[in-house]
Amino acid sequence: MNKKSILAVIILSTMVGAVGYYGVKKTEEFLSSRAKTTTTSLIESAPTQFTNNSNNSQEFPDLTYAAEQTVKAVVGVENLQTVRSRSNQHYGGNIDPFLEMFGLRQQQQQHRQPQQHQKEQRSGGSGVIISEDGYIVTNNHVVEGADELKVKLESGKSYTATLIGTDPTTDIALIKIDANGLPFIKFGSSEELRLGEWVLAVGNPYGLSSTVTAGIVSAKGRNLDVIPNQFRIESFIQTDAAVNPGNSGGPLVNTAGEIIGINTVIKSPTGSYTGYSFAVPSSIVKKIIVDLREYGLVQRAVLGVEYQEINDNFKEQFAKELGVEDDNGLYVARVIEGEAADLAGIKKGDVIFEIDGKSIHNSPALKESMAKKRPNEKITIGIKRSGRVKHFDVVLRNMAGEAKLLNKNSSDIVTLLGGKFSEVSDRVLRSLDIDGGIQVVDVGDGLLRECGISEGYIITHINGKVIDSVSDLRTMSTSIELIDGIYQNGRGISYRVIKK
Repeated sequence: MNKKSILAVIILSTMVGAVGYYGVKKTEEFLSSRAKTTTTSLIESAPTQFTNNSNNSQEFPDLTYAAEQTVKAVVGVENLQTVRSRSNQHYGGNIDPFLEMFGLRQQQQQHRQPQQHQKEQRSGGSGVIISEDGYIVTNNHVVEGADELKVKLESGKSYTATLIGTDPTTDIALIKIDANGLPFIKFGSSEELRLGEWVLAVGNPYGLSSTVTAGIVSAKGRNLDVIPNQFRIESFIQTDAAVNPGNSGGPLVNTAGEIIGINTVIKSPTGSYTGYSFAVPSSIVKKIIVDLREYGLVQRAVLGVEYQEINDNFKEQFAKELGVEDDNGLYVARVIEGEAADLAGIKKGDVIFEIDGKSIHNSPALKESMAKKRPNEKITIGIKRSGRVKHFDVVLRNMAGEAKLLNKNSSDIVTLLGGKFSEVSDRVLRSLDIDGGIQVVDVGDGLLRECGISEGYIITHINGKVIDSVSDLRTMSTSIELIDGIYQNGRGISYRVIKK
């Protein structure tokens, strides 16, 4: 390279450097002025930013207030159970096959009597204080089977809790500790939640107290069929906030620090957070805890219909045959005689599309709507019949078929029977030459066991009333005197309940 070329490169480099320096300097001055402007703007808008996050999509919401207020009222709930087991003291509970071979088993049992051992089993979850005098909401599965319940506050102080009541159909429980002046959280409206809205999940995952995670509302009205109850009511709020084992019973809160759900279920391939979590909406929780606190039991409203959700599967298999042209809603497959829907004039073949002016597109929507109602309340149901829209005023009834609240001593008939049931297949009905019934798949610890009923028994009548499906149990009086049915070998037996 000659001297002229070298000189040209040096001059060019100097010019580029000068331009670069000038550009950087001007950029720094520009950013500095923008930063001052932006900082001033954020400070001025701070008071309104918290209350109106949805209108400012370019800014993340301030979750600090909600988090700091919520953790004070979230507690750890410990379930203590005494588990009893029987074992043989000398042989570990097993019969020695050598002795049995020589006919010495009876002698061994006489000299080596099994002994009963007890051990304490602990499990835990979360809860949220909802009143300053110590009422706490949690999940039924957190407190189920407890011999003793311990509650640990965020401050570290511990209490023994009293179980006020549970609702297995929604997996909600209400407990209480003897304390006053406690921090608590108010309920917000789950019905006003919007998809994409920010929420916080607060609880004690893996025993880590006061853990806060954030996410958005991913969906509403989810039905997963995961609550282990035949009459389960599921209309979950779905969120991507991280929830893990131990979060159960803790609150899902909005940015104002209000309870809009109770965290209940994790859906992931591992059992820990890798996917979505689900919460019982506050619209259901509030009604359940008021019932448990004021009446001692859940006042369940019964409509008295069996229905099928109009979805793709229904439309492919049944829509044409049944003459249903609707894209969604609930097809009424059966109306139970003498129940609320029947008395109001609703008929088999109607399509429910609305309750009290609110659209009912699927099963979770109906379940959530009914879960907020009590017996003797009146609702207006919109149906479609032969292409025409009709509205019916329906007075809801209780589990015993009466338009009144149940008293504190009333019991759920399914709880009294103590078992689990399933529908009977058409093949079995034809082979036994019966019109209907429900099959006992688990005897449980109630009247079924006391009467000596075995698994496989098909109940066809209770107190002389026909039982065609599991839902018929919800319309029965809780006073059971006679159970009629048949076993699959064709042997028909009636069981009379002897009152003690």
